[in-house]
This record gives sequence, C-alpha cells and structure tokens, in this order.
Amino acid sequence: MSKIIVVANQKGGVGKTTTAVNLSASLAATKRKVLMVDLDPQGNATMGSGIDKHDLEQSLYEVLIGQSDIKDAIVLAEQAGFDVLPTNANLTAAEVELMDLPKRETRLRSALDSVRGDYDYVIIDCPPSLSMLTVNAMVAAQGVLIPMQCEYYALEGLSALMQTINKIQSNLNPELEIEGILRTMYDPRNSLTNDVSNQLTEHFGDKVYTTVIPRNVRLAEAPSYGLPALAYDKNSRGAIAYLALAGEINRRTNTKKSTT
Repeated sequence: MSKIIVVANQKGGVGKTTTAVNLSASLAATKRKVLMVDLDPQGNATMGSGIDKHDLEQSLYEVLIGQSDIKDAIVLAEQAGFDVLPTNANLTAAEVELMDLPKRETRLRSALDSVRGDYDYVIIDCPPSLSMLTVNAMVAAQGVLIPMQCEYYALEGLSALMQTINKIQSNLNPELEIEGILRTMYDPRNSLTNDVSNQLTEHFGDKVYTTVIPRNVRLAEAPSYGLPALAYDKNSRGAIAYLALAGEINRRTNTKKSTT
C-alpha cells in the first residue's frame, strides 16, 4: 500500500506546488512508483509536470463527482517520470458540488483506494486555503508535509494549519500526522531566517526536515518548461535539494515500516 502525503499550507507562495512536483520527480528518481494528485484548481502542478491542463479528456473533477473512474483520468508525465491525476479550472465547481454529495469528505480517499496498491507514494498538492478539497486531501492522507518560508508571518499560518490538522485527526482521520516541516526559499545569510528556523526546531524537533530548499533560479524557471528541476537541470542546487529530501523521506518511511 502506498504512503499518501499531502503538501499543504494555508499561506500561498511558500513553494507548495514546487515541492509537490519536485518531490514527486525525486522520489521517482529513487525508483519509487509515484502518483501526484493536483488538487489545486489553478492546475499549476499539472502544467509543471508537462501536462496541458486545457487538453484533458478526464480530470480530478470528474473523478470527485463520480463521472469518471480514477484509472481513466491518470496520465503519465513522461519526462517528469511519474503519474499525474491532473486538474484544471473545472475543479472550482467541485467545491460547490461536493457540498451536496454523499460522503463529501471521503470522496478522494475512496477514489485513491482502487489505485493505492500500484504506487509507493501518492503526493497531493493542495490549494492554499482550507476548503472541502483540502479536507478531502487530509482525510485521504497519512501525513502532511508543510512547506514554509522562514519568516515571521509563516509562524502565524503554521499555527492555523496545526489547528486544522488537529480537527481532521479528531473528527475524520485519526491516522493523520505531521509528516514533516520543510524550510523553503532558504537563505542562511538572513538573520530572521535563522531565528525562525531555530524556533521551528525548538517546537517541532525531528519533524523539521534536515534538508532545506534554497532560493534557486533553475527551480523557478523549470515550471515554464513543464519540467521538474531534475529534468530541467539536474545539477542545480534546487534539484539536488529535492533529491536529498526524497532520500530523507524514504529513510523515514523505511524506519517506520521496520518498527511496525
């Protein structure tokens, strides 16, 4: 059975989609079978994986409202090296339609159940808000990976996200836990960066990944070519950092398996 990790933060602009795409590519490069689910109606993770969101026969929208089987909607992102459950602006309508559907919080989990055995990891990219889509992701997942910049307002956003995770744990998914906190756009020359980084480590201990993701031009350029950094420039600092993160996640996953 695959490990399902949701990449979430209620604050935008923290490298959430960048992390979903590049982590998926890096896990695939370590010979793991990966499905990336684009749960953000903007469809940036879909486009960043080399799939045209405007040219989809089936998408996550049809899967969630029960018009399509998940296996018919999944596509291979060839150059990226992983499978994608893609999305486009249609998903915005699902927000409203889900409210009237039965089992509205568990529809993504039910859809993923039929393909979980095919993958080592399922990585879910969420919209930057607490919505019914984000709730679906957290109900489906075992872990939440939280990308965040080391700046003052990020800590406020993290507090709100923790409350959300606790509510989902209590009411809908007792298995859910924080997978890890990932420091993104990291600049060690900035004193505030170091202060916030130290606070995170004090509060969350080994939940904070050792790997940090630096500010990197190649990482920022890659999506415009429909590629993860690993396929765009494998020697870039950004690509190397996400490979290190994939290694860290693999080790943690293997350690958990061996202790259960």
